[in-house]
Amino acid sequence: MLKSVDTDLIRVLADPLRLRIVTLLAEETLCTTHLVEETGARQTNLSNHLKVLREAGVVETEPCGRYTYYRLRPDVIARLAGQFADLAESARAAADNKRACP
Repeated sequence: MLKSVDTDLIRVLADPLRLRIVTLLAEETLCTTHLVEETGARQTNLSNHLKVLREAGVVETEPCGRYTYYRLRPDVIARLAGQFADLAESARAAADNKRACP
């Protein structure tokens, strides 16, 4: 049964650039320089989006010399996917439920 969907996390992932970052990090661990190259975003803009993703717990960092690498936390994405799976199951179970109009 559905309890709730993490709306804060959905808001974080709703931004197109942040979703692009998450998609890229699902494939490999990347540093800011790589992400700038891949997205075409300006470094300061990208850093702000990475901060939001970090604070939401979607990505984690790994310092490497003067670079910082970013890695996606699959458990966070899996938890959100599970919430959506619960939502779909609830909708399937309630497909024949119809509230009568007054």
